[in-house]
Amino acid sequence: MKRALVTGITGQDGSYMAELLLSKGYEVFGVVRRTSSRNLERIEHIQDRIQLESADLLDLSSVMSLLQRIKPHEFYNLAAQTFVPASWEQPVLTGEITALGVTKMLEAIRLVDPTIRFYQASSSEMFGKVQAVPQNERTPFYPRSPYGVAKVYGHWITVNYRESYGMFACSGICFNHESPRRGSEFVTRKITETAARIKLGMATELRLGNLEARRDWGFAGDFVEAMWLMLQQEEPEDYVIATGVTRSVREMARIAFEHIGLNYEDYVILDPRFVRPAEVDMLVGDPSKAAQKLNWRPKVSFEELIAMMVEADIQRVTEQRQLQSITQAAQQRQADKLRKANRPVLVR
Repeated sequence: MKRALVTGITGQDGSYMAELLLSKGYEVFGVVRRTSSRNLERIEHIQDRIQLESADLLDLSSVMSLLQRIKPHEFYNLAAQTFVPASWEQPVLTGEITALGVTKMLEAIRLVDPTIRFYQASSSEMFGKVQAVPQNERTPFYPRSPYGVAKVYGHWITVNYRESYGMFACSGICFNHESPRRGSEFVTRKITETAARIKLGMATELRLGNLEARRDWGFAGDFVEAMWLMLQQEEPEDYVIATGVTRSVREMARIAFEHIGLNYEDYVILDPRFVRPAEVDMLVGDPSKAAQKLNWRPKVSFEELIAMMVEADIQRVTEQRQLQSITQAAQQRQADKLRKANRPVLVR
């Protein structure tokens, strides 16, 4: 049985990757940080089928010990500080995790077992101020954020270890990929979740920054399949993983609101607080190499993706509201019971 190690397993991509690997008969190990609280929501449904390991990815000896203990055949690095706006607020932390962390993983593999196949999650944000449209594996990088800069380092150190030590190390230059498991701080989830709240009468407006920013958006479940395929090839190579179609933030808002029978223009408010210091206006990938060599193509359309996310958020918000109502009713019953017993009511 093949063994795979997945960093970032509690995140969007990590959870979909774990599902895919389990479906293919792998023994799956996931890396989680040593913290007092863990957010396991995305992997709760498969937690009994995977093994979670604590490790510090910034500590070389910690990663080496992990590899010696697990002896994985494949290593998927899906861990990073991935929120672009946060990289402006925490540029040093972003560099340590998203850039130097990759070096420590590669060095650990080189020292423990150079036959381990390594996947690095590169990003379309590396292209930044694009030098060509569409972007492919040969397009020069021009990152426009600390996150993009850190990803460029992670990408090139992966190339260097592959070429210097003959390691099977490759990068997937992934364009934006979303799902119902996307963090609510990202614009896609911000749009679909707020649309759901407006539909349910729990919000009245949606504040956004640059509505004309364009991205190549795909489904995370499709993208992890491309990641897996990259490690099944005879030779390690880097691939652009994208849909090849670009859409604007405005289009996303329109589709999300239309799905629930509303006009986005009645609710969207432009807010300069959400405009990046250095904006990336248009990113669109050329996935022809992945189609040719990996036989990979995205299955879920942009419209299907947004509808999927809106429906999931409606269900999630509805469940939250129901839980809140049940909790409030229980608290009220307890308060009534105390009053009847002539006991003081503790007001929180």
